[in-house]
Amino acid sequence: MNSLKRIREGWDALEAEKTRLLRQMTVQESVAQYLELQRALEPQYLQTEALFRPDRMAYLAELQRRLLRLAEWMKEQRG
Repeated sequence: MNSLKRIREGWDALEAEKTRLLRQMTVQESVAQYLELQRALEPQYLQTEALFRPDRMAYLAELQRRLLRLAEWMKEQRG
């Protein structure tokens, strides 16, 4: 139990360091890192697509609904 407590206590410092490092990255470095992760994880995505595709599609549909509501709200705010 003590090791779990130590991990939780150090988590905030880890998150702060991660945020600091991400802020130092350029857009090009961020995109390169994203593409590297995509290449590394793509085989797993393909293997599990049948299991997770319905959830991902539902999430994307919900995201689109939210973005539409946001766009409508922003249009109303402009007058």
